[in-house]
Amino acid sequence: MGGSLAVRFPSERDPGDAGWHIEASYAEDGNPWVNYRSRSRGLLALYLLTDVDEASAPTRLRPGSHLDAARVLAPAGDAGMPWLEAAQAAATATEHLPTVLATGARGRRLPVPSVLVHAASWPHRGTRPRVIAQPGVALHDQFPLTAPLSPVERAIVAGGQSNSAAGS
Repeated sequence: MGGSLAVRFPSERDPGDAGWHIEASYAEDGNPWVNYRSRSRGLLALYLLTDVDEASAPTRLRPGSHLDAARVLAPAGDAGMPWLEAAQAAATATEHLPTVLATGARGRRLPVPSVLVHAASWPHRGTRPRVIAQPGVALHDQFPLTAPLSPVERAIVAGGQSNSAAGS
């Protein structure tokens, strides 16, 4: 599948990696970066390789957060910004949004925009390990933002236009 494989075992301990973030898209001088046109990374795909219920530390998602993340990223233009700075700003900008859990039966696939704010969860109070794959869906370049627009491009444009309308 590619990407990372996230395995959580039943535990009450903080795994240390459960912070809100977006995905990085590309590297600049070996460091992760991201831009609003999602250079090199079109989507994040979450594959549930085991059954995942609310007790088994599912991924937390903030629906609609990709619009706020686009507003955070738009001022940096095509050049983008360092991933950590972008991830922290997007997390702060989306604190007002509700959280949903990525649960379901093994085999469920959840393709989401790579700038959708998400986080691991804990504790894992289930009875079995939880396994998910998180491959990025690569782009050859970045979204061109020309008609006809894909659903992801429509969200990018909507987020950028809202940013411009707000005067930021």
